[in-house]
Amino acid sequence: MLVQDVMVRDVVTISPFATLRDALSLMKRKGLKSLVVDKNHDHDAYGLITYTNIVKTVIAESGDIDLLNVYDVCVKPALTVGKSLAVRHVAELMAQHRIKRILVLEDNTLIGLVTMDDMVDTLLKEID
Repeated sequence: MLVQDVMVRDVVTISPFATLRDALSLMKRKGLKSLVVDKNHDHDAYGLITYTNIVKTVIAESGDIDLLNVYDVCVKPALTVGKSLAVRHVAELMAQHRIKRILVLEDNTLIGLVTMDDMVDTLLKEID
């Protein structure tokens, strides 16, 4: 099984200059746990922001969701793979780096997102 078989193609992005409040609001509206952070220019890298990043910053470090930008707390560059990579290699990468999401790029353009939940869902469907 390949990444293209399990990836989510409809990925929600956010500007690195948006506030954390904007990010949380978008996550809430879309029912998501993470957002892809847009590139600043063609040769830049994508980032990733998650509820965990925000909670650590806002609650644990007393950060202000109106003063801090997405760029201040996102992971950038985010780990990326190609759509033709075997899913088992993605699972190994996730385990090694202790992450739950990996971006899928083609020619440095975002085409999808693979999450641990997507892989588990696919595995459970095969069991039935």
